[in-house]
Amino acid sequence: MTFKLDKAAQAFAEAKRYIPGGVNSPVRSFRGVGGTPPFIARANGSHIFDIDGNEYIDYVGSWGPMILGHAHPEVMAELRNAMERGTSYGAPTLLETELARMVTQAIPSIQLVRFVNSGTEATMSVLRLARAYTKRNKIVKFAGCYHGHHDSLLVKAGSGATTLGVPDSPGVPESIATNTITVEYNDVDGLTKLFEQQGQEIAAVIIEPVPGNMGLVLPQPGYLDKVRALTETYGALLIFDEVMSGFRVAYGGAQEAYNITPDLTCLGKVIGGGLPVGAYGGRRDIMELIAPAGPVYQAGTLSGNPLAMTAGIATLQLVTQDADFYEKITAKTTALCDGIQAKAKEFGFNYQFHQAGSMFGMFFSDKPVYDYESAKLSNAAAFNVYFHAMLEQGIYLAPSQFEAGFMSAAHTQEDINATIYASGKAFKKVAEYLAKK
Repeated sequence: MTFKLDKAAQAFAEAKRYIPGGVNSPVRSFRGVGGTPPFIARANGSHIFDIDGNEYIDYVGSWGPMILGHAHPEVMAELRNAMERGTSYGAPTLLETELARMVTQAIPSIQLVRFVNSGTEATMSVLRLARAYTKRNKIVKFAGCYHGHHDSLLVKAGSGATTLGVPDSPGVPESIATNTITVEYNDVDGLTKLFEQQGQEIAAVIIEPVPGNMGLVLPQPGYLDKVRALTETYGALLIFDEVMSGFRVAYGGAQEAYNITPDLTCLGKVIGGGLPVGAYGGRRDIMELIAPAGPVYQAGTLSGNPLAMTAGIATLQLVTQDADFYEKITAKTTALCDGIQAKAKEFGFNYQFHQAGSMFGMFFSDKPVYDYESAKLSNAAAFNVYFHAMLEQGIYLAPSQFEAGFMSAAHTQEDINATIYASGKAFKKVAEYLAKK
């Protein structure tokens, strides 16, 4: 079938009449890569299908949660049963306790957990909690690490190793942003200097232990240990934002993979099994400050709703039924990355490939990528050529050089082989594009 997006173009134009930019989350607009975004009609397993009749092998996976693949029959059956009983009660259910128990068993640093509806809610709430516990105001984040769109963390780095926060969006008051300090990821010296200067004022350090929002960037050996040591020395809390890496890098998240114990953790994606959910949790003495146990207020009418809890429970149960689940999905991811990298080298491209469990990323750069500044050196125009060449061949990747990809248990060897083959044709187009420049 010939690739086309005729119906999508019409749908996109219609959507813009009613929705800002035609989308409900900016990256979906394809502004970073150009062109028209496909409008998805349905999904099954490792494939998604758009309204124009195009079929794609999907490596976005709803940005991470579809670790089992789309519309897993057992998850869907549990959801149908749950819907028969109602969609939301605004009252306690046994499902909340069951999923909370599973989360605390998977991630020992989480002794108590509070469910919310999104990763943004989780990170927003956890910062309020950290400030209340430490009685300090300043927060440290890392350039290129995204923690949602609330005011305290919607800031960017300026020049130099560290900088006071600068609002990254109109509408963010400078008075809020000035309490957020940005440091380059993997920069031990910059973080050490910051703590030497302002350590007694810092409430918490929030970090994606394996960042997936500047592309997939890996922590350098010993880096996370140093972050942990500095926070302990100065009495600041360490917050791991594992909304993306939780249950992806390992069952116990990046903290299991790197053997680091944070004070607080934010989760999302996989624990919702494809439905909107977020969570934050950690040490009991900190979490007991949350209302109604303590004075720090946070609430949500739909938090812990029975549908999200059901999907999360079903997903984690299926993941744990197979003792080799993570070994298998990691091996699939490695095979994909190795195959695509080999195709890149056939055309003389020494691009950077990173992998963490079932997450992966490729940078169109011949230099090592270890932080936001080095990630930005990637050739975004070349990536755009590659992206559209892959899309036209039925391979659905994140529409940005600066996003991670995700493998699912539903991806087959046939899917992987087809993706590697398509990569060869896409790299040929990239080579032709670069030759013309």
